[in-house]
Amino acid sequence: MKTADRPPHRREEAWRERAEKVRDAFGLVLALVLLTYVLTSLLSNHGWSAVVLVLATSTTSVVALVSSHVRPRAVRASLWLSVLAVALAVIAAASDDRTYLNISSVIQICLLAVAMLAVLWRVVSSAEVGSRTILGAISVYTVLGILFTFAYGTIDRIQDGAFFEEVAHPSGSDFIFFSYTTLTTTGYGNLVPAAQPGRMVAGLEMMIGQIFLVTLVAGLVSLWRPGEALRRRRERREAPGETA
Repeated sequence: MKTADRPPHRREEAWRERAEKVRDAFGLVLALVLLTYVLTSLLSNHGWSAVVLVLATSTTSVVALVSSHVRPRAVRASLWLSVLAVALAVIAAASDDRTYLNISSVIQICLLAVAMLAVLWRVVSSAEVGSRTILGAISVYTVLGILFTFAYGTIDRIQDGAFFEEVAHPSGSDFIFFSYTTLTTTGYGNLVPAAQPGRMVAGLEMMIGQIFLVTLVAGLVSLWRPGEALRRRRERREAPGETA
């Protein structure tokens, strides 16, 4: 029987079986975030390079949602939105119209935000703190940097390349460097927002990053007991033998 001819509940079960294989695969999510970071640092944030960046970010968002074990409908919706975002980026590259790229960027920001919240919910609702939980928290933190990178790039295009002081028409590497510098509050160098709303958004990223580090990540690390988790798994494996 073909997949299209299956009853809805059968398709739902098939989806759950496939999703189970990548459940809590937050190491993969983190790897995709790092790949997106490298691509954004090397490529331009407009033209055909932007298509590659949108494709990488869309993949990250979808994998994050699947890893968080969200409902199949949510994943399908994210897939359709990702296709739309990539299509708009292609139209923007072919027509040199920034409006389409701005819309595509807004879609990416929304997808990243939803994916980040899904991973965050998965992390805080976990029964025990393990290595995957820690990787999930780190993934959320790093996704924040990518999300705000898209936000800064969109603001810059709307302001016609006047986002930074003394830096006209910055590149994608400028925005991602600025985003993670802001997120980690390591201090600004030659890249400083020239005006609003850039300054407001940068302040928001700074606050979110610090609150996230102080509350969630620090709390999870303090609760993480790798030896205890290993002992529990060993006891579960040995329990049937002891019962017999």
